[in-house]
Amino acid sequence: MATTAELFEEPFVADEYIERLAWRTPGGGSRGGEAFDPKRLLEEFVNHIQELQVMDERIQRKVEKLEQQCQKEAKEFAKKVQELQKSNQVAFQHFQELDEHISYVATKVCHLGDQLEGVNTPRQRAVEAQKLMKYFNEFLDGELKSDVFTNSEKIKEAADIIQKLHLIAQELPFDRFSEVKSKIASKYHDLECQLIQEFTSAQRRGEISRMREVAAVLLHFKGYSHCVDVYIKQCQEGAFLRNDVFEDAAILCQRVNKQVGEVFSNPETVLAKLIQNIFEVKLQSYVKDQLEEHRKSDAEQYLKNLYDLYTRTTNLSSKLMEFNLGTDKQTFLSKLIKSIFISYLENYIEVEIGYLKSRSAMILQRYYDSKNHQKRSIGTGGIQIHKRTEAKLSIQDLKERIRQRTNLPLGPSIDTHGETFLSQEVVVNLLQETKQAFERCHRLSDPSDLPKNAFRIFSMLVDFLCTEHIDYALETGLAGIPSSDSKNANLYFLDVVHQANTIFHLFDKQFNDHLMPLISSSPKLSECLQKKKDIIEQMEVKLDMGIDRTLNCMIGQMKHILAAEQKKTDFKPEDENNVLIQYTNACVKVCSYVRKQVEKIRKSMDGKNVDTVLMEFGVRFHRLIYEHLQQYSYSCMGGMLAICDVAEYRKCAKDFKIALVLQLFDTLHALCNLLVVAPDNLKQVCSGEQLANLDKNILHSFVQLRVDYRSARLARHFS
Repeated sequence: MATTAELFEEPFVADEYIERLAWRTPGGGSRGGEAFDPKRLLEEFVNHIQELQVMDERIQRKVEKLEQQCQKEAKEFAKKVQELQKSNQVAFQHFQELDEHISYVATKVCHLGDQLEGVNTPRQRAVEAQKLMKYFNEFLDGELKSDVFTNSEKIKEAADIIQKLHLIAQELPFDRFSEVKSKIASKYHDLECQLIQEFTSAQRRGEISRMREVAAVLLHFKGYSHCVDVYIKQCQEGAFLRNDVFEDAAILCQRVNKQVGEVFSNPETVLAKLIQNIFEVKLQSYVKDQLEEHRKSDAEQYLKNLYDLYTRTTNLSSKLMEFNLGTDKQTFLSKLIKSIFISYLENYIEVEIGYLKSRSAMILQRYYDSKNHQKRSIGTGGIQIHKRTEAKLSIQDLKERIRQRTNLPLGPSIDTHGETFLSQEVVVNLLQETKQAFERCHRLSDPSDLPKNAFRIFSMLVDFLCTEHIDYALETGLAGIPSSDSKNANLYFLDVVHQANTIFHLFDKQFNDHLMPLISSSPKLSECLQKKKDIIEQMEVKLDMGIDRTLNCMIGQMKHILAAEQKKTDFKPEDENNVLIQYTNACVKVCSYVRKQVEKIRKSMDGKNVDTVLMEFGVRFHRLIYEHLQQYSYSCMGGMLAICDVAEYRKCAKDFKIALVLQLFDTLHALCNLLVVAPDNLKQVCSGEQLANLDKNILHSFVQLRVDYRSARLARHFS
């Protein structure tokens, strides 16, 4: 059996178990060269099966024995559990009985306590009343003999007694007890003064515990508020020695906030009273001194001080918000700030507008004075520089308006001597003043009035920057543009355009950066946007008018150059074989002039305006050269010279970088070829790519310029 047990291994696998058994049996395998003996192996298997059966029987008996033992122990355990349950039930019953007994006893004790209290309370009251009657008799007799009144160390007990006697005395009839009531009131007052004096001394010594004791006694006296006042007054002694009253106030409140909770039972009330005292006494006095000094004499300094003081006060209020001041500290602090500044904020915007108006006028006048310029009353329908009365216009005014809208020479133009009357320094000063006004408006205006006040400031900026400065410069610039037939005219209007664009970009930036945040959520937004749009449109009309007239003047200058420099013999030389120049002197001067003007236009304009103005200038330039060429007759060499001139004009047109202008000069160059082409090739040239789409009359007009046009051969070929 031992051998059989050895064959069992964990985990048990039947096939391996048979293999191990056969391996251990002699003749059961090929081990050691032994021959296989099936009978021996069978016999071994039979014996082993018998052994396994015996082992199985023995194990089965052991299992049955263990099962019986387990069942027996389970019954014993169940019996024991039942006994424990019974014991637990008995213990629970005992606990309930004990709990009921305890409740019963507690009820009896409470009842007994109530009875004892009912007996003891009247007794205590009687004893206390007896003592009070004893002390009252002393006041009645006029001689205070009790130790509590004569011993200064028992001031706390004396205060308690006199406070109660004072309440009793209030109920007594005056006619019979006037004298004793007076004595009690006098003693009440004396003790109150002694307590306040003791509190003051303790505060100076820094004895927090003594201060707390005295404050607790005084809490039931009428003079408790006086005790708080004394505390507040002494807290401020030596606290405001520096120049910065706001910083001193913040430090003082921070220090008192740590102490007041250790002294008083209602620290938030005391701290709030301290802050109220600081605002209504120290700050209000300081603000008044700072503002009243400049209120009537210096509006600029007054507004700066008002903004600075209000800002510092609100910053102090923000610091005080971290302290416990009661339920609605936000409203409390707002009322304190309002009480200080209400008289100044009521008319703030009127002062602001008045200052802004006078300051802006002074900035402009100082600028015009520096230029020795007397401002003229110029206006043309859009923005009026000076609001006129409804009087009849003078003849000079009428002439000026007609001259500005047309190119008719109705008298001499205004000579500005090259001055644009626009100054970035003036603009920066005006915008800076307005920026500061917007900042003050944001801080000092009531939220409901903020959009309205901001709009008024914006209107002042429009009046002085856009109307009085930019628009005046445009009007003056328009008046300074000479007529198109003027000789050697200096054109400064493009400088005005350049500076006006730069200035308006600054104006637009301030509109977006400083005005928009103040009006973005109010109906004033649309009003401001419309006002800005109207200003832009009115100025664009004048800019367009000035640019148009400037271009006319440029063309007029070019006409003068061509009239003075171009000779009829240039295109019909006397000696056809002795022409050495490549292009005429008139062409050279015109191209030089055009290039300068193109460069000036590029510097004066920005964005798409550059291309728009250059295209208009290029079209007029082309029309001028086209009409100019129509005035001459051309020989063969003259036609070649004209082609050279147009080629130079075309090279000049490339500087415009405008496709239409270059195309016009390409076509003009092709038309000039008609002046030199052989008569037999005229039809072929006219049907070329560049001339095929032109009107036949235009082609004919160029052919007519040839000196040989009258020959029958040329006329026959072109017809």
